[in-house]
Amino acid sequence: MKNTKIEYHDLGISDYKLTWNRQEELMKQIVGQKNKNNAIAEDLRTATPNYLIFVEHPHVYTLGKSGDEHNLLLNFIQLQAKEASFYKTDRGGDITYHGPGQLVGYPILDLENFGIGLRQYIYNVEETIIRALSVYGIEAARDPQATGVWLDVGKPAARKICAIGVKSSRFVTMHGFAININSDLEYFNYINPCGFSDKGVTSLQKELGTKQDFERAKELILEKFAEVFGATMV
Repeated sequence: MKNTKIEYHDLGISDYKLTWNRQEELMKQIVGQKNKNNAIAEDLRTATPNYLIFVEHPHVYTLGKSGDEHNLLLNFIQLQAKEASFYKTDRGGDITYHGPGQLVGYPILDLENFGIGLRQYIYNVEETIIRALSVYGIEAARDPQATGVWLDVGKPAARKICAIGVKSSRFVTMHGFAININSDLEYFNYINPCGFSDKGVTSLQKELGTKQDFERAKELILEKFAEVFGATMV
């Protein structure tokens, strides 16, 4: 029994830790339902739900579970001066920045509903962003050396526009992706983004030369997400 409907929630601007707690609640709900299903006859099982959260965070730096704290180039006092917070997380990847003007997407999906594993899931998330950027006339791609979505891969001017960091348990995902729409890119100067000291970061606004309609970007990414995953948003 597979459920390819995804319940969509737009939280607007929300604190990082509060949103993290919300993700954990939803993941626990899905994993709990899977455990119940495994203990009963197939005809009595209930389909597991899927969720997708869109959010903007106040300035925050987050570190993946295998990340290096030295990739944060600010001390506590400097963080406070930048009105930024810092969290160690349980996602994959190294350090990244979230802030106003950046769209963060947290898919909490039961991958078994979509018949895919974690590697294909990450590929699909990247594909979602690549297709959305193509609508703006931006040719984006994957970097074989790193997750996320990049421009001018393999060239000195290579730069990341979307970061991806994921946690999964029992084929249920949380954390997700962050795409720079109208982000203040200065905040990336205070980290080695995703652990790389030799690669740049960009945004939709920087590439197109003007501030972008944030709501339109949301709609496009939502549309492409449903398209790539073969899902229905509810």
